[in-house]
Amino acid sequence: MTKKVQVSATVNGETVDFLCEPWQSLLDVLREELHLTGAKEGCNNGNCGACSVLLDGAPVNSCLVLAVEAEGAEITTVEGIAQNGQLHPLQQCFLEGAALQCGICTPGFLVTAKALLDQNPNPTEEQIRFELAGNLCRCTGYDKIIKAVLAAAKNLQEAN
Repeated sequence: MTKKVQVSATVNGETVDFLCEPWQSLLDVLREELHLTGAKEGCNNGNCGACSVLLDGAPVNSCLVLAVEAEGAEITTVEGIAQNGQLHPLQQCFLEGAALQCGICTPGFLVTAKALLDQNPNPTEEQIRFELAGNLCRCTGYDKIIKAVLAAAKNLQEAN
């Protein structure tokens, strides 16, 4: 029997402490221990991006990150993108542009797109497609997702 490890991290702006097995993935801890179910388990091997979260500002597949590796890290899940009850412009543009269907991939796309817009507030379509290449969708065909990210970038620029 393995001994659980205590981990302290900042999740969606709040300091949290949790116990986890040394082998437990960050995805499992987020969903099962912290009850943040936005990140989805799609493939559980890092190929689909449905479980993407931001780890110190960089998108990662949380199914491939051990929870113990999150010690001292800042984690942002899809639940942490909205602020003060207001949807993030990305979330609003996904809704308005019908850039989602079944919803399994949507949290991963939103988190990854947020990381892109944080680094590059005026991306080209090609840059968006490149950055989102690790996120797979079986429903939408990607065009609406790309258009939603472009619209969010424009809205964010106009707001600033």
